[in-house]
Amino acid sequence: MRLFIAPVVISVVALGAIFIWGGWAAFLLACLLSVLEVTLSFDNAVVNAKVLAQMSEKWQRRFLTWGILFAVFGTRLILPAIIVSIAALVSPITAAILALENPEEYGRLLAEATPLIGAFGGAFLLMVSLKYFFDVGKKVHWLAMIESRLARWGRIEAIELALALSIVLMLSYLAHAPQGPVLAAGCIGILLFIVIQGIANTLRMDNGHAASMATQTGLVLFIYLNILDAAFSLDGVIGAFALTTAIPIIFVGLGIGAFFVRTITVHLVRKKTLETLKYLEHGAHWAILGLALAMLAGLVIHIPEAVIGLIGLMFVTLAYISSRRALKKGIL
Repeated sequence: MRLFIAPVVISVVALGAIFIWGGWAAFLLACLLSVLEVTLSFDNAVVNAKVLAQMSEKWQRRFLTWGILFAVFGTRLILPAIIVSIAALVSPITAAILALENPEEYGRLLAEATPLIGAFGGAFLLMVSLKYFFDVGKKVHWLAMIESRLARWGRIEAIELALALSIVLMLSYLAHAPQGPVLAAGCIGILLFIVIQGIANTLRMDNGHAASMATQTGLVLFIYLNILDAAFSLDGVIGAFALTTAIPIIFVGLGIGAFFVRTITVHLVRKKTLETLKYLEHGAHWAILGLALAMLAGLVIHIPEAVIGLIGLMFVTLAYISSRRALKKGIL
């Protein structure tokens, strides 16, 4: 449990600062955002743990140190400012100043960029889930009737790419937003996944210079994990503005949540939880598929963030229960 000492200490300090800055109202809002971030991102922690297990202990530590800087400052502060700057056709610095001086307007512009965020994040996460379910080498199935068939369909070359592109193309026509930007955002999400996967697979197949390859593979997986975190979290950043437009509260609340999610990820790896609870990974990928489809469906109809979060929580919880039952029966 020593892993959790740092996030607990930092949380106490950050929440204390927020209390001094804004009183009980700010303190309670920051706590609420932290709890929501951890609860709704547990499926992210499970999927991250699978990737993190392929990395050396050094890169796992970097995931908690360097990675938290990307998660808190990059995904929760800088990236939304860049998105607002693109949507409003202003410089990122102007967008950052707007966030500090006029957070209500900043939140409105960020909400207007929701279709682009949904297309990018939804397409990227869709590729993550489809790649998992169409894996012909996957032998353990949770929802066997469905997953075994999907694994067989995986013999069709690039089926996940064809399906993802078809969904993005169809929804770009139906979206309540300009078709071109939505389609471009979706294609960028798909392309980014393909590039990262391709680089990682190429490095794994290269047997020469083992130490150098380990470093390069760790770097690629580190980048992949942070992109995955961004795809998961951007929707939550927009949802946070529905509760408050105070940037310090959002920063502290989401930042604490992100730190705990990453600590949970490392804890799952070191305790080998995914090796014991075999269906947990399946449930997390079903949760990702649900999140991806919800983000893409959001281009056409509004889906409340609470509903999206509950979908993920339901799949992970059911997978956990199934894993425990299978373990007791000696099936796994």
